[in-house]
Amino acid sequence: MDIKIEKKKGLRPKHYGYIVIAVLLLFLGWKIAFGNSAATFRTDKEKLSIAEVSFGKFDDYITINGSVAPISTIYMDAYEGGRVTEKLIEEGAMVKKGDIILKLENRALYEQILASENNLALKQNDLRSTKLTFDARQVEGRKDLVNSRYELQRLKRTYEQNKALYEDELISKEVYLTSKENYELSQKQFEIIKLQTDQDNVLRSTSLKELDADLARMKKTLSMVYERIDHLNVRAPADGQLGFLDAEIGQNIQQGQRIGQVNVLTDYKIEASIDEHYIDRVKRDLIAVLERNGKEYQLRLRKVYPEVRNGKFNVDLVFVDQKPETIRSGQSYNLRLQLGASNDALLLPKGSFFQSTGGQWIFVVDGSGTTAWKRPIRIGKQNSRYYELLEGLEAGEKVITSNYDSFGDAEKIVLK
Repeated sequence: MDIKIEKKKGLRPKHYGYIVIAVLLLFLGWKIAFGNSAATFRTDKEKLSIAEVSFGKFDDYITINGSVAPISTIYMDAYEGGRVTEKLIEEGAMVKKGDIILKLENRALYEQILASENNLALKQNDLRSTKLTFDARQVEGRKDLVNSRYELQRLKRTYEQNKALYEDELISKEVYLTSKENYELSQKQFEIIKLQTDQDNVLRSTSLKELDADLARMKKTLSMVYERIDHLNVRAPADGQLGFLDAEIGQNIQQGQRIGQVNVLTDYKIEASIDEHYIDRVKRDLIAVLERNGKEYQLRLRKVYPEVRNGKFNVDLVFVDQKPETIRSGQSYNLRLQLGASNDALLLPKGSFFQSTGGQWIFVVDGSGTTAWKRPIRIGKQNSRYYELLEGLEAGEKVITSNYDSFGDAEKIVLK
């Protein structure tokens, strides 16, 4: 008899193989469908700025904004301290060099002048007294010298006569020796008086010179004190416009305190700030152009300030030849500062993507216009409109130039 074999229920070994294969297929499908989602960012195309790379003339310039300022500013500091008694000129007025702007009062300085005048008068009296004393001594010395010379001559004559008489044995030896001793004593006395007279003359000359020098110094000191009195009148240091004046009647001004400034308006300069990115390329004597009412005015970069603040450094520019007729201090102008010569290059329009990438890479839109891929690039110089593209892109390619901060680490952008 045939025996009926019943089929076993449940999973057989071959079924496990099918299950494994199915799981693998599902995993591969998931990887294909969703494996790149972490590197993909989806966004609306209308929210982005897309520009096209082109080939053309790259003008190596930057646009900067500057404000008009006087060609120079002269500050007024108080030479002397004092209380303001009179204010003759107000801020904004035109002044000439030497015009009195403020008058100050300083009683301590007045007392110092009186003391200096008294000292000078005492010194002059001392000098006159010393001169009188020296003159009197000089007269007495000359009289003593004349008398001594006369006495010496008389005793010499007596000595010579007695010597001849003594040799002829007409007088005694005692008389001869007495005349000789008197002559020798008179000779020594004459030498002493002459020496004293010469020393008195030298002392007189030296002392009077020193006294004259002291007197001259005192007069100079007094004249300087008088100048300090004149400095109580605060004067304009140059022709120009009184820019500001920090002083009111009754206010006490300290010595050396800044109280105002005069703006010299014989010419103007433009003060501008430039991004620190250009600090190595901005040099003195570069040329800038200002456009005003359809006319161009050239300026020369006169000074570069080395200090960088808040990512910017300052420069001063002056007009080369003509300047706008209506120019005034405080006006703002846009200038085109030429950094180098123009050249042919690939031009990448500027955009805020640079802040996110530093110019190291960019998203390039493919031919379909629905996808953009991350691509490394290299950028050279830049002006207000374009970056000079050195490598990474071709003319005609389109790129996303708007900000990338929302893209995260995406390598691919899907445009809807």
